[in-house]
Amino acid sequence: MTDAPLPDASDPGFLADGDLPRLLLVDDDLPLLTRLARAMEKRGFVVQTANSVAEGIRQAQDDPPDYAVVDLRLADGNGLDVVAALREAREDIRIVMLTGYGNIATAVAAVKAGAVDYLPKPADADAIEAALRVNGPGAPLPPPPELPMSAERVRWEHIQRVFEQCDRNVSETARRLRMHRRTLQRILAKHAPRS
Repeated sequence: MTDAPLPDASDPGFLADGDLPRLLLVDDDLPLLTRLARAMEKRGFVVQTANSVAEGIRQAQDDPPDYAVVDLRLADGNGLDVVAALREAREDIRIVMLTGYGNIATAVAAVKAGAVDYLPKPADADAIEAALRVNGPGAPLPPPPELPMSAERVRWEHIQRVFEQCDRNVSETARRLRMHRRTLQRILAKHAPRS
């Protein structure tokens, strides 16, 4: 009887416990969280879920996963706090941020906090899996999107982000954006421009 070869710890597919890769999903949209958990289980992940910043941080500290998908805006705070806790608990974790408010400033903040990618909602499970499993530094950049956001959409999302940061205070948002209050109110009353 021959001994089976020992697993190679330098292999990127190697996991210390020899199990399937563990994935933490953090989102306060429970129907989305449930659907995404099922889809990722079908793709070979052992999935844990959290629906708040506090729960995400607790799970990061108690049992850091191999991968994580974290929503930027959660009912009890900012998903970047979860990203920081995950990165502190496990240096080699691969994290993808999700948000309904996609913009360059948020993407930069997510990457600085330790995320490897940033996807706008709704992101499908295939796109999330591809972002989680993409090679590290030096890997080729993904192709540009077929339909990138228009300049009008980028402007609208920036205004929405500042409005949210100002606790939805129109006067404070107008002051920070150096915009007339009535102009801002007209912009906020309109629907988002098509990407």
